[in-house]
Amino acid sequence: QVQLVESGGGLVQPGGSLRLSCTVSGSTLDNYAIAWFRGEEYEGVSCISGRDGSTYDERSAKGRFTISKDNAKNTVYLQMNSLKPEDTAVYYCAASLSTYCLRGPGPFDYWGQGTQVTVSS
Repeated sequence: QVQLVESGGGLVQPGGSLRLSCTVSGSTLDNYAIAWFRGEEYEGVSCISGRDGSTYDERSAKGRFTISKDNAKNTVYLQMNSLKPEDTAVYYCAASLSTYCLRGPGPFDYWGQGTQVTVSS
């Protein structure tokens, strides 16, 4: 059974940085596209393909967030810089069997429990 566990959330001041981690067990990253979503409405943030490593960033992430993965550690990262108060949310990682990034939460089959990110002074 595939399981995803997020970590790295916390409280940070505006302009600060955090790195979130999503560790996958039960399969390898090559079999999935892994994406980050946030908030109650599961707003898409970034995605990385298991097939070719290509990435897709939603507008809120462009220029500030970077998604990457370490296949040896079966872990996907989200480096978040220049954080703003409006980035405050629970961040979820999710895995899709499609292997290529598709938009929206619908195509994603497995979800982590989420990690809270709070940006506040």
